Amino acid sequence: MREISASVIEKNVEELFLKANAVLPFSLENKIRQGASLESETLPKSIFCDMCKNIDIAKKHNIPICQDTGMAVLFCELGQDVHITGGDFTEAINNGVRKAYLDGKMRCSVVTDPIRRGNTGDNTPALIHLTLVPGDKIKLTAAPKGFGSENMSRIKMFTPSATIEDIIAFVADTVKIAGANPCPPVVLGVGIGSDFEGVAILAKKALCRDIETPNKDDFYMDLEKRMLDEVNKLHIGAQGFGGNITALSVNIETAPTHIAGLPVAVNVGCHVTRHAEIII
Repeated sequence: MREISASVIEKNVEELFLKANAVLPFSLENKIRQGASLESETLPKSIFCDMCKNIDIAKKHNIPICQDTGMAVLFCELGQDVHITGGDFTEAINNGVRKAYLDGKMRCSVVTDPIRRGNTGDNTPALIHLTLVPGDKIKLTAAPKGFGSENMSRIKMFTPSATIEDIIAFVADTVKIAGANPCPPVVLGVGIGSDFEGVAILAKKALCRDIETPNKDDFYMDLEKRMLDEVNKLHIGAQGFGGNITALSVNIETAPTHIAGLPVAVNVGCHVTRHAEIII
């Protein structure tokens, strides 16, 4: 049994959300920089150049790369041989989020009640996805999620009679409906399988995978490419001003499902789809 103090978890959560909001994953930053040279049209090319300037300024001054610093989503893989000491696990996470957003002067966007509203004032509570795994370590993945893109996400409960073409069309149609709202070029997390709530988590988890790491299954790797091609045929382009690059990546995550079902979820991420991880 390995003991890990709640204060250590709190500190790591704080640092992760500060980092995730200011510095993009290298592969995503590189993809955006490539877009400036790959776009053939003048306007979208200049927008990609502006995106690159924004990335540089955020990194240089350690400030949020986007004004919407999002809901604090945290994926946690907790080793079953870990014993949390000196405090409550969930409280430690929320304390870390609170410190990151208040001390980091990031926008607090969480309301107490979905209809009656009322800002909580510190961006808590965090949305925690906890999985118990073998071992004596804790893996934390912070994924702050803004709602310009989150609002464009969709779920469809297909039946097994749906074809691959139906699923591709649903993904492409989701981006078409979204238009410029999610600040394209987008990153798409696609969940396939599980059930109604599970497929949404799969899609969010897919957004946390490095965009240069394709699905390990050749079938789904090919499906990711086909979806990306179809989305880029829409020519929505950077910030909705046209061009060849509407999406930077499509990541698919799958899970077993019921014999009568084929759930599909698309979690739309903006061009600054942020995440950072650490293993304690």
